[in-house]
Amino acid sequence: MSLRFRQLQAFHAIMETGTVTGAASVLGISQPGISNLLAQLEREARLPLFERNKGRLLPTPEAEMLFREVDTVVRGLDHVAQAVTDLQNKHPGQLQVAAPHLLSFGFMPREIARFAKSRPNLSVSFQSQYSSKIQEWVISGLFEIGIVEMPILHDTLNYQVFQFETLATFPENSHLADYDVLTPELLENEPFIVMGPEHQTHRRTRDIFQASGRTWRTQIHTHLSENLLSFVKQGMGVAMIDPFTVTFDGESGYKTRPFRPSVMLDLAIITAKGRPLSTIAQEFLAQLTPSIASYATHSDTGAAAS
Repeated sequence: MSLRFRQLQAFHAIMETGTVTGAASVLGISQPGISNLLAQLEREARLPLFERNKGRLLPTPEAEMLFREVDTVVRGLDHVAQAVTDLQNKHPGQLQVAAPHLLSFGFMPREIARFAKSRPNLSVSFQSQYSSKIQEWVISGLFEIGIVEMPILHDTLNYQVFQFETLATFPENSHLADYDVLTPELLENEPFIVMGPEHQTHRRTRDIFQASGRTWRTQIHTHLSENLLSFVKQGMGVAMIDPFTVTFDGESGYKTRPFRPSVMLDLAIITAKGRPLSTIAQEFLAQLTPSIASYATHSDTGAAAS
């Protein structure tokens, strides 16, 4: 089997954009060229990667698995290309940071903009992704700094953990607004909008309800905090939402209250062991750490997975 990078790049672009047209636009080549590269890849790999249905390409399970492996490779070469461009333009300093989605709609853009204000020539590489992938990116050197949801999955990472108290969030016209603090007793049988069962806030909320002997009724499962809040605004139920999503949402349609016992969300700032940070990364980390700590109720420094 002789896979070529251009084939993988075309496949990656199709998975990212969802269409051959989108992939062609991203890579700057023709649609027939994208289709030809995909056909070559399927022949070389001897795997069906897409089902074709009325002009649409639907990824197969094999395609989803391959994408997870290809993603780091393609982004890695893009990272190298950007580094070469920076060197050619005499801008060797580049801020390289990745964060989970909950920080990417307000907090991180604000922090990066604040950092860049006094550095007009700063080059920034910022990506939003799931925490497990961010850990892989930092280990591989694609990004110098990452922010992730716990747990830490690798012992090759340095990290500092911050704990944040989530807020019980509900539609603005709910009777729950009559209470200053919400409890399992008050929320028994209220419909909940929740993250998947493996998410830390899901497990911790479930355990609190079980310990109190109250019924916890989950109605909608999703995977992004922005989705949680959107469903709350539509009157679909209650959600435990992190302070970042609530703080940087500029819309109305919901209210929040403290919940007791508290449901905590653990995030960590990570860097790779044995790889010194660039000056730019050190300066940004010095700004980022106290800024994220201002939202936290507790922080702790670690050096290995726990």
